[in-house]
Amino acid sequence: MKHLESRQDLALFGAPPAFGEPLHVGRPNMGNRESFLAYVNDIFDQRWLTNNGPLVHEFEQKVADYLGVKHCVAMCNGTIALEIAIRALELKGEVIVPSYTFIATAHALQWQEITPVFADIDPITHNLDPAAVLRMITPRTTGIVGVHLWGRSSPVDELQSIANEHGLKLMFDAAHAFGCSHQGQMIGNFGDCEIFSFHATKFFNTFEGGAIVTNDDDLAIKMRLMKNFGFSGNDNVVYPGTNGKMTEVAAAMGLVNLNALDEFVEANRCNHKLYSSRLNVIKGLSVLSYDERELNNYQYVVVEVLDSFPVSRDEIVQALQAENVLARRYFWPGCHNMLPYRAFYPHAGLVLPNTKIVSDRVIVLPTGATIGKTEIETIGNIFEILSR
Repeated sequence: MKHLESRQDLALFGAPPAFGEPLHVGRPNMGNRESFLAYVNDIFDQRWLTNNGPLVHEFEQKVADYLGVKHCVAMCNGTIALEIAIRALELKGEVIVPSYTFIATAHALQWQEITPVFADIDPITHNLDPAAVLRMITPRTTGIVGVHLWGRSSPVDELQSIANEHGLKLMFDAAHAFGCSHQGQMIGNFGDCEIFSFHATKFFNTFEGGAIVTNDDDLAIKMRLMKNFGFSGNDNVVYPGTNGKMTEVAAAMGLVNLNALDEFVEANRCNHKLYSSRLNVIKGLSVLSYDERELNNYQYVVVEVLDSFPVSRDEIVQALQAENVLARRYFWPGCHNMLPYRAFYPHAGLVLPNTKIVSDRVIVLPTGATIGKTEIETIGNIFEILSR
């Protein structure tokens, strides 16, 4: 494998950066400005800014209808949604999670003094490997958190069977998977509950926000109490809780972006198709594919750099960033290699070989409504030069 030795190598032989403005992974999608401002005017007129206002209720109902679930509980962000779901499910002891995920998945457990136990992934799907999950179950295990990585569904049926057999709770971090399906059913309908992130970097956003969705009536009641300090009516606290409420202006952004959802998905789909046709013909590169039999949001363009490519993954990232293509190494180096987990479990990597392989070869490229054919062709040219 050759190595890039100089700034000239990194910047296409000394030429100015390919892009004057940086191309970001996760640049926000934004719906119709006039529609959003109309909602803002209504907020000003009603003077209802937060505390379960009418726009939050409308947003929850529309999300529930879109996903075909009974309950959507909107939250201020996805991390608080994870924490409230974990507490509502009364998880304790040990909970099995992938290490190849965003750090919030593990932190939401550790924050509540629950031990995240890292299980390995399938190197093809990048999702939890059910066989690895089975190996990590102990008498202290109370639950499993699956992650629908890149919007591609976890092995839902296998994980549910394991949970049923061992008396475990099962929830899913669906932060990547809004608008995606599994065997024709919308993600959001699986496990005891599923959690979405509507952060600005997600293809569907509410500025900052999240939600828990579930078909369990009792669980939904419990989570609604928990997100509002445990209040059941005025001056009546019936449960320990916190402040997880979504604001009215965030709900307004969500309602506007729901109307533009098809537009966002189509932009991502076209970009993914262009990237795939451009990069898959270069030896040593493989663009992660989506199952066209399912609904997909195509939110992530994930490139795997194989050993046959002449330069390393990290050097490719350096070269792209030198050209103002702000590609990312998601989710390197794995949660188990970050603090505090690296100190708690210094030998966790011994049971996570596939996590290392995948995290060492993945690059995520910019996409979204602000990226198009010209940008993708230029990015493809950069890869082409690096492959020589």
